[in-house]
Amino acid sequence: MTNLADLRKTYSQGSLSEEDIAQNPILQFQSWFEQASTAKCPEPHAMTLATISSNGLPSARIVLLKGITEDSFIFYTNYTSQKGHEIANNPNVALLFFWHELERQVRIEGVASQLDTSRSDAYYHSRPIESRIGAWASPQSQIIPNREFLVTQEDQFKELYGSSPPRPPHWGGYEVKANKIEFWQGRPSRLHDRIAFSFHENSWHMSRLAP
Repeated sequence: MTNLADLRKTYSQGSLSEEDIAQNPILQFQSWFEQASTAKCPEPHAMTLATISSNGLPSARIVLLKGITEDSFIFYTNYTSQKGHEIANNPNVALLFFWHELERQVRIEGVASQLDTSRSDAYYHSRPIESRIGAWASPQSQIIPNREFLVTQEDQFKELYGSSPPRPPHWGGYEVKANKIEFWQGRPSRLHDRIAFSFHENSWHMSRLAP
């Protein structure tokens, strides 16, 4: 097995200064996201979503960012999934983006709430038909007997709805209203740049953190 202690990398792709960063972290995120897309980082919209279980334990998984507003980040999922239940119990969540090719990460903390039905409807109907049927076929996070169960479910809902399935009432969007956003840029000697924003008194406040 590879000696993990010997896995090292020198970060030297860029830097991040208070003078260059946007004073609004949402705008800074959009700038970095566009750069990650231009650099062809694999799935730049993939993000880790961390939630909190009813007994206070952390839970994390990868989901896909599907929208950005002036103060929030949007994703879609099954409301009855594990993450859906955990958000209903405790809406405080964290998001994490990592763009390896640019040696950058963005940490976001905020409060999640369900999108209004019109926006969830619009996004659902923009999805490929296979994905729309899949939202009906999969009882996400529940124990199922085997793979064949999903195939049977898919076939049944295809027969029921054809090419025009409605949005399932248990499936839709969340928006995470951010209250903390931190930008991390890798630097040599592990002296990385970390610039954080916190939202209070109706405005964003910037500070530099030690790496």
